[in-house]
Amino acid sequence: MQQADHPVTTVHLLRHGEVYNPQGILYGRLPDYRLSERGLEMARTVAEYLHDVPLSHLVSSPLQRARETISPIAATRPELEVHLDPRVIEATNEFEGQVMKGMTAFTKPANWWVLRNPLRPSWGEPFTDVVARMRAAVAAAAESAGAGGQALIVSHQLPIWMARSDAEGRRLVHDPRRRECTVASLTSLELIDGRVTNVRYAEPARHLLPDARGSAQVFSAGS
Repeated sequence: MQQADHPVTTVHLLRHGEVYNPQGILYGRLPDYRLSERGLEMARTVAEYLHDVPLSHLVSSPLQRARETISPIAATRPELEVHLDPRVIEATNEFEGQVMKGMTAFTKPANWWVLRNPLRPSWGEPFTDVVARMRAAVAAAAESAGAGGQALIVSHQLPIWMARSDAEGRRLVHDPRRRECTVASLTSLELIDGRVTNVRYAEPARHLLPDARGSAQVFSAGS
């Protein structure tokens, strides 16, 4: 039970909406990847879902898809500035810019060396580095929201999953297909005195999710 002298501060981690990417490119940190029409609808749906949540601090990844996702939320709170935080950006990835639809990139012998160590992983930013920067970003957002306040961070699938795994004491090495972090989902971290004490998960735009997901998700093409 919450004690009066230990208020719960909540940092909501929102994964951006669906991206327009008909070619199945692993876009990673590449510029100009925007939300699809369905992704824009997802963003509006989440804004409605959060309408009565007393957010006091807004943060977004600098990437376009994240900024477009937070836009309808920020529009309902004109008194709040959206802070761009590079610590919550997508993870780096050696496959960035390659076509991942149908696993094409994985069949190229030139890429096999990149896949040599899934524990680090060898194809991108180390999981431990992602955890460290997300931990710092969550702590900063919680501090800005204040004790008992609520902050929102729009980020990407892998960084959000790393933050959740860290909070719940999970192994960082995982099967990417089993991440519970769909587009436009909310992973909410509850903190008391700076320590995560509870994690909640919600999919306010679940009814808008496509029936099938591309295999590109394995290496965060749509994250």
